[in-house]
Amino acid sequence: MNLPNSITMSRIIMIPLFLWILSSHYPWQHGGAQELAASILFVLASITDGVDGYLARKRGQITTMGVLLDPLADKIMVTAALIQLVAYNPDVLRVWIAVVIIGREFLISGLRSIAATEGLTISASDLGKLKTVVQIVAVVATILAHQWDHWQIGFVVFPVRWYAIAAVYFTVLVSSVSAIDYFVGFWKQIDHASKDRRKSKILSRGPSAKIV
Repeated sequence: MNLPNSITMSRIIMIPLFLWILSSHYPWQHGGAQELAASILFVLASITDGVDGYLARKRGQITTMGVLLDPLADKIMVTAALIQLVAYNPDVLRVWIAVVIIGREFLISGLRSIAATEGLTISASDLGKLKTVVQIVAVVATILAHQWDHWQIGFVVFPVRWYAIAAVYFTVLVSSVSAIDYFVGFWKQIDHASKDRRKSKILSRGPSAKIV
């Protein structure tokens, strides 16, 4: 197994560890140790999401296994985090919010699968990249908001809970808009491919197509 795939596998291994930290079985649940540990682990897992892809491209180590595991690891990580946080901090992350965000992930995966069967590729848009960043912030802020309503450093007050709620709803907005953007891009590619196929069929018939 090459280095990029090993990094992807490490992200998959981090998922049950992340769930354990946010469970009632975690032994250090006081003083914010649980929230800090879960936040750090989630950030590290999110960083590996970019590192494995970068190394695979730079080293020329893009493999079938990596193409399969990388998006799978992302989807499992996001789904696991959202489902766990619905139970861990339901005042910030409500069930319908998790359903919308997770549903968006399945929708995009479905569109990419259909596009792949047509020989098309739907690349990540700027909105999709923004969604990923905002989603990481929302997850980490929601974890921290379980322990702290705000942080005060000197005379500066950071409203942690407010940041968490704002990040969560902004994630819903960006997820919804980016899903529409992906669908429009998918539809344009499919429509363009259909027109090309119709043109190629007409041309392949040649002059005989004009005979009555």
